[in-house]
Amino acid sequence: MINNLAYFKQKGILKGPIYIQFVLGILGGLPATVENLVFLKQTADKLIGDYVWSVAGAGRAQLNMAMTAIALGGNVRVGLEDNLYIKRGVLAKSSAEQVAAVRTIAETSGHTIASVETARAILGIEKTL
Repeated sequence: MINNLAYFKQKGILKGPIYIQFVLGILGGLPATVENLVFLKQTADKLIGDYVWSVAGAGRAQLNMAMTAIALGGNVRVGLEDNLYIKRGVLAKSSAEQVAAVRTIAETSGHTIASVETARAILGIEKTL
């Protein structure tokens, strides 16, 4: 689908900001590996250039993919829709618990968390009521 985005961008049909979410580890999709995420990012870098991206790792790969995305300068999606656990054998109490874990990982590695306003600006989303 990266090729489709590149085609639509080149034709002027798709304008920025372009947001890509790499979803790895789902049945029928790419396995959630560091190599696959790096490949997807490098491909998007070459074909699309300027874009915002995140990763969602399904199941047990959720936090590993989150850590990899953070290390590569990307964003992260976590939640119970992708993984029911906070760690091996321990059910997460809520999606918020998973978000807090990723926040700790990001901040511990020197990254800042975008405010709602900053995230809206990055994604080009206007606030509507």
